[in-house]
Amino acid sequence: MKSLWNDGEASAYTTDLGLRVYTSRLLGRDRSLVLHGGGNTSVKIIENNLLGKSEDILYVKGSGWDLETIAEAGFAPVRMAHLLKLANLSVLSDSQMVNELKTHMTKANAPAPSVETILHAILPYKFVDHTHADAVISVTNTANGWERIQEIYGEDVVIIPYVMPGFDLARVCAEKFLQEKSDRTIGMVLMNHGIFSFGGTAQESYELMIELVDRAEVYLQKHDAWEVLPPNSLMRERESRLEIAKLRTEVAQIAKSPVILSSHANAQSLAFAQREDVNIISQQGCATPDHVIRTKRLPLVGRDVKAYAKAYCDYFAAESPQSAQPVTMLDPAPRVILDRQLGLVSIGKSAQDAQIVADIYEHTMEIIQRSQLLGGYQALSASDIFAVEYWELEQAKLKKGGSIPAFTGEIALVTGAASGIGKACVDSLLKRGAAVVGLDINPEIESLYNRSDFVGVTCDVSDEAAIAHALDQAVTAFGGLDILILNAGIFPSGCRIENLDTATWQKVMQINLEANLVLMRECYPLLKLAPKGGRVVAIGSKNVPAPGPAAAAYSASKAALTQLMRVAALEWSGDRIRVNTLHPNAVFDTGIWTEEVLNSRAKHYGLSVEEYKTNNLLKVEVTSHHVAELAAEMCGSLFACTTAAQVPVDGGNDRVI
Repeated sequence: MKSLWNDGEASAYTTDLGLRVYTSRLLGRDRSLVLHGGGNTSVKIIENNLLGKSEDILYVKGSGWDLETIAEAGFAPVRMAHLLKLANLSVLSDSQMVNELKTHMTKANAPAPSVETILHAILPYKFVDHTHADAVISVTNTANGWERIQEIYGEDVVIIPYVMPGFDLARVCAEKFLQEKSDRTIGMVLMNHGIFSFGGTAQESYELMIELVDRAEVYLQKHDAWEVLPPNSLMRERESRLEIAKLRTEVAQIAKSPVILSSHANAQSLAFAQREDVNIISQQGCATPDHVIRTKRLPLVGRDVKAYAKAYCDYFAAESPQSAQPVTMLDPAPRVILDRQLGLVSIGKSAQDAQIVADIYEHTMEIIQRSQLLGGYQALSASDIFAVEYWELEQAKLKKGGSIPAFTGEIALVTGAASGIGKACVDSLLKRGAAVVGLDINPEIESLYNRSDFVGVTCDVSDEAAIAHALDQAVTAFGGLDILILNAGIFPSGCRIENLDTATWQKVMQINLEANLVLMRECYPLLKLAPKGGRVVAIGSKNVPAPGPAAAAYSASKAALTQLMRVAALEWSGDRIRVNTLHPNAVFDTGIWTEEVLNSRAKHYGLSVEEYKTNNLLKVEVTSHHVAELAAEMCGSLFACTTAAQVPVDGGNDRVI
């Protein structure tokens, strides 16, 4: 492990808090140190209050902030004098502690202080860093981890036996650390939890963390417990997208809500899932107890979701009577599945949650295997992990509840998604919490958004093999399909029937009609498995009820698509699939309305381009956003009782009316 400190970068930060931000971000850059909000840092600063009196203030990482991206606003300023008094109490409940921390901040709009704030306060150093370093945990999570930590660090660190995070940990450290520290002390190891470093400057504290973790890495290397290499031969039989979608549905039924199920069949994941001893080493518990909130205590090995749920209920029944307060059972669905064909499967209420689960468990697999090489992986007891999973503070979050976006946990596929109505549909669906797969013949679709809940796939929808490949990618990424938006289409230049060549006619039919037939046929088995029922919305055209001259191929293709949707509504209603059609008109911010086509159509009607754009009863310009918002709403609860509808989005057209 190498220090990332850079004098040039550091010179941009001129205050203690600024340097605290800088080194926090350095820690956050290395995922072997902290992941997704893990770890915390602090700095003690003397400040003058409004009355002109100086106070010792602890600036500690605020709840919800990630070290990789933290800013000064992410640190909560808490009065040191009160924190030190709290540390002397014999008992302090979590809810009392949270209240005391919040009511003794110097900024009302600051984030809630870390639950380890009191621990940071009692450590007699200006800067304090805390990480969950993989290398250190790989050593502590073994049968003789304590002795190995002593072997690595000697008297340079104080070792603290595992204590649940929060006030109890601070109280134990206040006694044990302050008694055992010496002039040589440069760190503190919390067994099965993490490591602390500290110093008089931000650079000193940060670089001591790097040095301490590097010692653990070197130790693992010397004991041939560092490199975790997959075997030469791995079974790579590809699972069908239908089987993955069925697995997602089973998990959603146990979770009682739609979920994102993401498959990671890389070499590392397959190697771990295919280990002969995976049923033993993966069932010891998570690497650190704070991971349980994301991954649950154990992964499911195989695909028997019902058996996993029963085992989880038994675990809750066995451990909950020991809780100091009554606790409400969380849903018993797995968050991690280890499968010989699928590798690592991560599950979350959203795509971001599923990605966090995957990130955490990828590190967990390395930690477990390194611990095995060092003598055998040994996690905390089920009771210790249960205590964190059902922590008073976590249970309080459940009671608060709060609304979530309408399509959370659901997956949508949009064709023609790189621009116009398609891109607007992507935006509307993302806004409502869906994970979205966008297809487009334009390769720019792949970089349309860089976010965990979007996958862009270059796809010619007239190519059946390309559609199959795109659906495979969609199901691998998110687990299934709930919503299908059929938007891709072409609008050829105006041409009267007597001049319409067969090739143009066939091309329009192939893209506007036949491609949608293939998509519907291939998506049907997935939509049938949608936890809340499948939904299909086709983007038709005003030309269906009111065709115009010189648009025979386009009008006929959209009319045939509309008829196809009507038949689908009849056939699929028994499978809880709703099928509806929107008929927009004169939506000019789309790919089919090139300047040439726009000028041609305006000229045909004897109008200027601006007059043509608002040539409707309401005299409004219809945009892609208007169409997309209605398409998204038709997939939501407001239209739960609607199928086979044809809805105009045209500002009012007298010919249609």
